[in-house]
Amino acid sequence: MSLGSQVSTKHHHPAAERNKEPILQELKKHIDVNAKGYLLEISSGSGQHVTHFAPNFPNITFQPTEMEMSSLKSINEYVAEYPNSNIKNAQYVDIREPPNMWLGGSLKSGSVDYILNVNLIHVSEWACSQGLFKGAGELLKKEGYLFTYGPYAFNGSITPESNVNFNATLKARNPSWGLRDVHRELEPLAKENGIVLESKHELPANNHFIVWRKKNVLDK
Repeated sequence: MSLGSQVSTKHHHPAAERNKEPILQELKKHIDVNAKGYLLEISSGSGQHVTHFAPNFPNITFQPTEMEMSSLKSINEYVAEYPNSNIKNAQYVDIREPPNMWLGGSLKSGSVDYILNVNLIHVSEWACSQGLFKGAGELLKKEGYLFTYGPYAFNGSITPESNVNFNATLKARNPSWGLRDVHRELEPLAKENGIVLESKHELPANNHFIVWRKKNVLDK
């Protein structure tokens, strides 16, 4: 896209630049590069991630979403510069709303193959985690994947010390934020919505890539 004299609205986050390739490598372990399907990205941030991932899965349609107007503009500027056609323009989604309201109510129950969420759970209120898993439970196909990435607590423990300090910093900024415990908080929430914890993968900078899977109610 030629912006001419226009001021760019693109955001550039160094952390996203650093983690996009490690996250991609984990996605490749769970999604065949030739697979067809629909991937809903929740809280897409700047747009750096989706435009890095999409070329590697040319038969998957990527739908980025955000609730902040500046981020929506940034994502769509990245998408406008993207040479392929498998990324849709970003749309507003507030995951605290019922899933049947997401994307203007256009998503049918059981119609989504993959949901991806990077670095939201620890910098949002608990209602956002509840909304994310409720949405995954309603929108994912059976055996569909929910992928989440970020720093977490595990069985009541936060490690290393840098994550302990980070958690304290987050709570000082907003008491409703903080590292969520995968086993004590997120796994029970997932099970309430027909989602099971499949695997955990340690990535650089003390983050984890968590793989969740949609199961039928009887499989919970």
